Amino acid sequence: MIEWIILGIVALVVIGLIIWVISIYNRFVSLRNSSEATLGQIRVAMKKRLDMIDQLLGAVKSYAKFEKETLEKVTAMRASVATANPGDLNKVEAESRSIFGRLLAVAENYPDLKTSTTVTSLMDSVKTLEDEIARQRYTFNNISQEFNTMMDTIPSNFIARMMHLVKLEYLQFEEAIKTPPKIEF
Repeated sequence: MIEWIILGIVALVVIGLIIWVISIYNRFVSLRNSSEATLGQIRVAMKKRLDMIDQLLGAVKSYAKFEKETLEKVTAMRASVATANPGDLNKVEAESRSIFGRLLAVAENYPDLKTSTTVTSLMDSVKTLEDEIARQRYTFNNISQEFNTMMDTIPSNFIARMMHLVKLEYLQFEEAIKTPPKIEF
């Protein structure tokens, strides 16, 4: 009888450990999926922003001659956003901020352009998207921080190692904020 009780206790402990490991692993999976979903939302917002910048370029073209290179950059950035990893998104962010800064400078230099309802509406939309990207970036980095903290803390780090999980990369757009956009034509 005692053997059955000991065997029952051992079985309960083993089952408890299995459930505990599964719950930690599921938390990792949940965080990774949340980060991928948030990264997808950032990609969508950045693509929208690049589409609007492209429309702004079209509206501004009649007032200022943009280099062919600028138009090609916007097109290339738009294509790269869909498959970009966080490091690549950092580069796209910096480049698109620079182009948007130049567009703002053109609007300042041409009062008729600045009052154009199309240009004003597009610029307001881009600014709204900037806020959306900032919110999504904040969310992504918070998820990454929680995931990475679990990777570094006991006991979840043991499960992470067993499952060969890798830390999530942070989105670091701060460099674009610290450096003002170059305004040159």
